[in-house]
Amino acid sequence: MKKMGLTGKIFLGLILGAIFGIVLHYFVPAGNFRDNVIIGGVLRLFGRGFVQSIQMLVVPLVFASLVGGAAAIGDVKKLGRIGIKTVGFYMVTTALAITVALLIGELINPGYGLDLSQIVTSEPTIGEKSNLVDVLLGIIPTNPVNGLASGNMLQIIFFAILTGITVAVLGEKAKAFSDFINALNEIMMKMTMIIMLFAPIGVFCLIASTFATTGWDAFVPLLKYMVAVILALFIQASGTYMAMLSIFAKLNPIRFFKNFAPVMNLAFSTASSNASIPLNIETMEKRMGVSKSVASFTIPLGATINMDGTAIMQGVAVVFVSQVYGIELTLASFLTIILTATLASIGTAGVPGVGLVTLSMVLTSVGLPVEGIALIMGIDRLLDMTRTVVNITGDAVCTLIIAKKENEFDQEIFYNDNSELEEAAM
Repeated sequence: MKKMGLTGKIFLGLILGAIFGIVLHYFVPAGNFRDNVIIGGVLRLFGRGFVQSIQMLVVPLVFASLVGGAAAIGDVKKLGRIGIKTVGFYMVTTALAITVALLIGELINPGYGLDLSQIVTSEPTIGEKSNLVDVLLGIIPTNPVNGLASGNMLQIIFFAILTGITVAVLGEKAKAFSDFINALNEIMMKMTMIIMLFAPIGVFCLIASTFATTGWDAFVPLLKYMVAVILALFIQASGTYMAMLSIFAKLNPIRFFKNFAPVMNLAFSTASSNASIPLNIETMEKRMGVSKSVASFTIPLGATINMDGTAIMQGVAVVFVSQVYGIELTLASFLTIILTATLASIGTAGVPGVGLVTLSMVLTSVGLPVEGIALIMGIDRLLDMTRTVVNITGDAVCTLIIAKKENEFDQEIFYNDNSELEEAAM
């Protein structure tokens, strides 16, 4: 264990947690000790405690990173150029993701031949999603302090970028504030690395709790749905993203996955794009060779507006629900789904389970019953973990492409052996 790096420890925690969870589910009788003391007590305390510890740092880190990143770029024209490229990349890949999901869903037909009435035990209680105009108006905070306090990520991003641009315009006049922001960013990054030392324990408890609650039997009637989602996610991550990385950045996909493995492990175990922001920025800088100014801008932005994995789940889920309820989808319905799911990704918080909230908006847009969400709630946690990996992988690929195009990339670092970083993270 002493020689094992942080990535290996996290993976070991994941495997042991799955085994422990299965043992709890099948071999320990249900009762107060298993359900309340072990699952609802110890596992929930340390699992949720780890996630909340990471989430505790998200707001100050995102704010400091975006202000520092925007200010460090300096040239307002360059900042605008990078911003347009980033948002454009995220919107295009999200539209591609939902299209792939719909095609896979129609190919596999996950809802045909399945009797799911037995597992629908309750109707979902999911709030309505705001319309597009409200989302756009909600970007501008009437009170920035309240936006920071409530964790409204779109408002934080808007105010942080505006602050960073202003700092860049003022130059030396705002040097003291710029130094403070840079120091705050360093503090938050170091604090994150300290918390990450406890990641193997947190991952063990999170995975054990999931398997102890769900077991294997709940997956059987929904196996085709799970296969469709995972296949579409695989195509997006290893096909779409890696093709873009090879064509536009001319970088080796295998080296990318090797360097990016620690972030993927963390995203999978926490099912939270926001929770992976600190490690993602750190990895982009130290393992990938991206300049800090670019990574500090594109990664936090992507964690909020780039939800390709979530869009894929929504696409397959729409096909699944339509087939279960015997409702045919037209070409116009598919186009509506692509547009709605792409827009729904904007402003979606990068926290576990949020995809189910935006799914209600997509279902409503094509006249499908929102009650269909109850069919997939039982297995959504495992798929949530998988699609989060795709979400943050898209952020990283976008960052690398933009850094390469803007000459903010060190290829030597990207192809360097990073084993010493593993030892330093122990």
